[in-house]
Formats: sequence, C-alpha cells, structure tokens
Amino acid sequence: MVKKNPLKITDVTFRDGHQSSLATRMRTEDMVPIAAEMNKAGFYSMEVWGGATFDVPTRFLNEDPWERPRILKKLMPDTPLQMLLRGQNLVGYRHYADDVVTAFVHHAAEVGIDIFRVFDAVNDERNFESSLKAIKECGKHAQLSICYSLTERKMGGPVYNLDYYVNKALILQDMGADSLCIKDMAGLLAPDDTYTLVKALKRVLKIPVQLHTHYTSGMASMSCLKAIEAGVDIIDTALAPFALRSSHPAIEPIVVALQRTPRDTGLNLAHLSKLGQYIESIAPKYRDFLDTTRMAVIDTEVLMHQIPGGMTTNLVAQLREQNALDRIDEVYKELPRVRKELGYPPLVTPTSQIVGVQAVNNVLVGRYKLVSRQVQDYVYGLYGKPPAPIDPEVQEIVLKHYPRGKTPVTCRPADLLEPELDKAREAVKDFTQDIGDVLTAAIYPITGLRFLKWKYGLETPPPGLKPKTMEDIRREDELIAKVKAGKLVTEWWGK
Repeated sequence: MVKKNPLKITDVTFRDGHQSSLATRMRTEDMVPIAAEMNKAGFYSMEVWGGATFDVPTRFLNEDPWERPRILKKLMPDTPLQMLLRGQNLVGYRHYADDVVTAFVHHAAEVGIDIFRVFDAVNDERNFESSLKAIKECGKHAQLSICYSLTERKMGGPVYNLDYYVNKALILQDMGADSLCIKDMAGLLAPDDTYTLVKALKRVLKIPVQLHTHYTSGMASMSCLKAIEAGVDIIDTALAPFALRSSHPAIEPIVVALQRTPRDTGLNLAHLSKLGQYIESIAPKYRDFLDTTRMAVIDTEVLMHQIPGGMTTNLVAQLREQNALDRIDEVYKELPRVRKELGYPPLVTPTSQIVGVQAVNNVLVGRYKLVSRQVQDYVYGLYGKPPAPIDPEVQEIVLKHYPRGKTPVTCRPADLLEPELDKAREAVKDFTQDIGDVLTAAIYPITGLRFLKWKYGLETPPPGLKPKTMEDIRREDELIAKVKAGKLVTEWWGK
C-alpha cells in the first residue's frame, strides 16, 4: 500500500493572483467579505501581502498597506498568512539599511505575517542575512527562495544547471531556512526539468520544498504535476478567476487531478467553487486592468525570449514614450546580450528593469552610450554578486565616470549603507511617529510620504483613487449597451 502524502497548497489569490492578473488593484474591502470562508478552505497558507501590494495601495488605492494583514489576520486566524519579501529590498526597489529591514520584519510579524518568503534578485545569499535574522527573532517561518532562471531553452548550460540550484539550496538550508521555495517568476520551468530539480532537492534537503511557478508560458500545471510526482511538499495556486494568464495554475483542477491518489489535497471542490463565484462577482470592478488584447491566455513568445510579462510591459511603455515602439524587435535581440554582459542576472524585480532599460538605451542611443545610475550601482556591486562575472569591457565603460569609483565592491552591499530609520522619523515627525508610517516613508520617500499626507488629511487625494462600485459597473454596462444598439446617438440627436 502506497503511503499517503497529502499535497499542501498555498493560495496566492489575495497577492500574486491579482498582482499578475489585475496590476495589484484588488482592494481590501473586496477581500473582507470572503476572508472567513477562505480561512475554512484548509490551505497550508495564504499569500496576502508583499511584492507590489505595498507600493500599489499607497500610490493608487489610498489604502494603508499595514492595515490589510492586520484585518485579514482577525478574519483568518486559522490560516498562516504569508508575504513576499525582496530580501534587502523589502517591498521596494533598492537595498535598505539593516535598521529598516529589521524594523520592517518585526512590524510585519506584529500585524499578522507568519511566513516570510524571501528572495534576492541575483540569488546572492548575503542579501538574506539581515531579514533572516529578524524573522528568527520574531519566531516566524523563514522560507528562503531561489529565483529560477535560464541561459538556454531548458535547464543546463554554464550558469543555471542542476548543480547551481542544488548548491544554492544547501547554502540556504545551512543558513537556517525553514523551507525552500523554487521561484519561477517567468513560467520557464519545463515539466521534465521540474521533476529533475525537485527530485534532486528532496534527495539532499531536510526542509520542505515549495514550488512557485507562473502560468505565463502555459507549462505551469504540467510542471506542478511533475513536481508532485517528484515529491514536492507545497505548491502555489490561485482560485480560477485569478489564475492562468501570467498568474498561477488554478487550484480546482489540481484538487480533482489528485483525488484518490496518495497526494490527495483533501480540499473541498464545492467550497473552492463558491469562493471562485464570489471572486467572479466582484471581478467586474477591476476589468479595466485585465489584458483582453489577446485571444491566447498564454504567451508562447516567453518560451523564446524568456522575458517576464511585467518586464515586457515596461519595455513597451519605455519605447512608446520615445516614439520608438517599432524597434521592439531590436530590443528583444539586445536583451540577451546585455544580460550576458551583466552576469546573467535572473529577470525579476529589480534586475529585470535594470537589464531592460539598458537594452532600450543601447538600441536607441548606442551601446552603453547612455548608462543609468541603477546599472552603475549594479555593476559596482550594490545589488550583490551576479551569478556569472560581468564583462570586463562593459564594467570599464559603465564605471568610467561613476562617482563611487571604478573598482566594484565585494562586501555584502548593505554593509555600505548608513542607518536610515531616524531620517524617516524626522521626515514624518510633525504628524506621526507610528512605526508603520515611518517605514512607509523610509521605503518610499516620495510616494509614501505623499500617501501619509493623504492619510492624515494634510493633502487631498486625487478623485481617481476612489474605488469603483458595482453600481458604477451597472451604469457603464448600460452605456455600452446603448452604444452598441445605436441608441446613444439617437438620444443625442433628439435633444
């Protein structure tokens, strides 16, 4: 008789599900009505915070990001709440000083975060040290991640081969990781490579292994099944309305596929269906953010250029701004060249933006004729050690006029940063000393401070930040129906 080993499920609907599908626009008010029922589902954990769910609420939703986990924890006391933490970058786009990292983790634990999934854009384990120490101080679960990347069509080659991933995993385990996550942000993990990788990790690790893979390429569900076959402990899924596209596999078919097998999740399909029905009922409020320009729900091109969806969006926006969208194919050709020259960083925030911006500059202005400060910082070593050496000629060009010097640093980047928390306290002292507010100002000195002025009534938020209601949707639909029927023109001429 085969021993039962139920697969555990992390639901990402309230974080990566809507971040990937709807530009992170789901509001807390639409999570609250269903939270208690989500709590009953039996998920191993729910990812509800981190990533862009800190930035977007302060910029576009007029929501205090610290309130969301606090509210959800009260409504979901039986389900561990999980967040995505960008290592020393926290939920921002640069490295922050250790005092900010420590304070952020401690406060996140206080407002309800139980599991911290930590990753680093260049897989430099030194960038985990500060956040890992703080997580352990709080007695919370530290899940350390390896960003999955490729230089070839499949796993292998001189950089991202099986040995690379296994060795990184062993380092993270030795550092004190409570579990390990394979973080496949672009959906590049092929089914056979998934089996090989998970099998190898399970053979050498004593800690649980979790798989996070996006549906972008169309391979994710197949890869999840191969991971399950290889013995993965936990996988990420989303409820069907916020699944597929550039999001994650849908939970419902996986539950059915595993029924009456040793990996049966034990989750109730009817209950999951009711949860999905609720999401469908509020989804029209966010339809403006859903990409409906394509028939396909997968992007087969990512199998060739390996560029994550969010990165493509940024490239298009940058080229359109320069009235040069017709040169996007040149940029696609330049991207792998730039990435190789910069040491093959994984294409994830913020390295995806660093590589992408430089590729665009190279095409429009000339190779390395225009270099951003971020590229200079990266080459100097302020983001960490790249997976492969940086091209010496490119390094010389990039750092030629760099104010910090021409010789890259080799220390942990955060060792070069002065404490920042007191400066943030000073910036907000006239209206708040709340540690959450201080951290918001520390991470986002411009947009965060602007939000805090809205919060405390010092400035009026723009009217466009108000949430849409279902009544707004009803009126929009009526107007659209009139336009389609030609009635709007008739009514206008009749006046």
